[in-house]
Amino acid sequence: MAEVTEPPSAAERVLRALHQDPLAAAHPTRNDAVLAAGLALLCGTLAYADTAMRPDALGWALLACSVLVLVWRRRRPLGVVIATVVCIAPYQLLDNAHAAPVPAGVVALYTVAATGTVRRTVTVGVCVVGFAVSAMSSNGVHRVLDVLRTSGWLVAALVLGVAVRNYRKYLAEERTRIGQANDRRIAEERLRIARDLHDLLAHSITLIGVRTSVAAHVLTVDPDRLDRAAIAEALDSIADTCREARAELRTTLTVLRADEHGPLPDLAGLPDLARTAEAELSLDTGGVHVPPAVGAAAYRIVQESLTNAVRHAGPAATVRVRVSAADGALRLTVSDDGRGPGAGSATAPGFGIVGMGERARSVGGTLRTGPRAGGGFEVSASLPLPPLPPLPPRALEASA
Repeated sequence: MAEVTEPPSAAERVLRALHQDPLAAAHPTRNDAVLAAGLALLCGTLAYADTAMRPDALGWALLACSVLVLVWRRRRPLGVVIATVVCIAPYQLLDNAHAAPVPAGVVALYTVAATGTVRRTVTVGVCVVGFAVSAMSSNGVHRVLDVLRTSGWLVAALVLGVAVRNYRKYLAEERTRIGQANDRRIAEERLRIARDLHDLLAHSITLIGVRTSVAAHVLTVDPDRLDRAAIAEALDSIADTCREARAELRTTLTVLRADEHGPLPDLAGLPDLARTAEAELSLDTGGVHVPPAVGAAAYRIVQESLTNAVRHAGPAATVRVRVSAADGALRLTVSDDGRGPGAGSATAPGFGIVGMGERARSVGGTLRTGPRAGGGFEVSASLPLPPLPPLPPRALEASA
C-alpha cells in the first residue's frame, strides 16, 4: 500500500519559503508572477478607492508597469528596483498622491535586501528613500505624516530583507555543520567496522593456518597410517572458514583500520552493557549460529542505543533490550518509557543514530528509530543471518 502524505499547511509553506534561498526556488518566475498578480489587485484597489485622486489612463499604465516588473525580481533585483522607481516617480508627479504604489516599492526593496550584500542594500536604500522623501516633500499634495509613513514602510522592508537574509545564511551554515558532523560520524563508524573486519580476517587466517598445519602433520608424520577422516575434517574446516571470511569481507568496502585495540565485541558482551545501563535484557538466539560480523554489529547498535537512552530518557526511565533470532535474521529492540525527569529535555542532539544505521547496513540489515506508542523511544534493527553451508560429502562420510 502506498504511503499517503498530507499536503503541507499554510504555516509550513511560509516557513519553507523563509528558509529557502529565493534564488534556488523550484519555480521562481511562476511564483513571482502570482505575487505580482496579487499586488496588482491590491494596488489597483487602493488606487480606485481614492475617488479624489483616481489615476487617469497614463497613471493606470504606470501603476501596472511598476507591479509587472516584479515578475523578474529574483533574477534582476537591482534592475527591478530601478524600473519600479522610474514608474512610480512620474505616477506621483501626476498628483496621484496615495499609497497605491507603495506595496510594489516595498517588495522590490525587500528583494534587494534579501538577496544582496549589506553594502548594496544600504546604498540602494539610501538612494530610494532619499529620492522618495525629496519627491514627496516637493509635492505640495503630500503631508509630513504621509512622507514619514511611506519612508517608514520602505525602511521596514529593507530591515526585514536583511534579517531574512541573515537568518537564511545562519540556516545554511547550520546545515553545513550538521552535514560535516554527520559525515564525520559515518567515517568514524566505518573505521570501527574496518577494525572489526580486520580482527575477523586475522582470526580466520590464523585458524586456516593452524588447521593446514594439522593436515600437513598428519600427512608427513606417519604416512603408512593415514587418518583420512582427520584430514577430511581439517580440509572441510578450512573451506568453511574461507567461506565465512569471504562473506564477511563482502559486506565491507575498502576502508582503513583505526588505531584501536581490544577483542571483537559480540552478543556475549550484552549482559555487561545491560548491567551498566541498568536495563532489562532478554537474549534468546535459540542456538542459531550468529556470524561474528553480525554479532559485532548487534553489540554496537545496542551499545549506542543504551547510551542514548541513559542520556535522554532520564534516570527514572525503564530501558528494555530484546535480542532474538527469527525468520533468518537477528532482531533486536532497545526501548525506553521516557518518563524520567530528563525526558524531553533540551539536550544537544548527537549523531549516534547515523552510526547505528551505518553499522546495520554494513551487514545488509535495516534500522528503524522513533517514538514508541505510550511514550519513550525505540530502536529496532533486523540483521540477516546467512544460512550455514551444507556439510561436504567427505565430512558426512567421516562423521558416519
